[in-house]
Amino acid sequence: MPVRRVVPTIRSTALPQSAEFYGVLGLEEVMNHGWIMTLASRQNPSAQLSLMTGDRTAPVAPDLSIEVEDVDAAYAAMLERGAEIVHPLTDEEWGVRRFFVRDPNGRVVNVLGHR
Repeated sequence: MPVRRVVPTIRSTALPQSAEFYGVLGLEEVMNHGWIMTLASRQNPSAQLSLMTGDRTAPVAPDLSIEVEDVDAAYAAMLERGAEIVHPLTDEEWGVRRFFVRDPNGRVVNVLGHR
C-alpha cells in the first residue's frame, strides 16, 4: 500500500507560540484551520509536523497521520484484521477522507487521503 507521507501530531494549547518555536528549527506554516496547523521544511517539504488543539470532528486527537494512496483499501484492511476503529471512514469538509485506528501501542493513527 503506497504511503505518501507520515506526519507526527503534537497536541498544543498555544498554536502560534508552538509555530514560532518550531520556526526557529526551519519549519514554516503550510496549512492552518485554526484548530490544526501543519508546518513543513522549505528545503524538504515532506518533512512535516502538525500542531493540534483537538480534533474538530473526531472523539480523540490523533498521535500521527499517515496519508495513503487508497484510504478505502486501508480501511478495509484494518477492518479485516480486527483493528480498533476509533473514528469511522469519513469525508471531511476540508477535503480529506479519513479514519482513525488504534495501533498495538495504544496510539491513535489518522489514516487519510485527499479528495
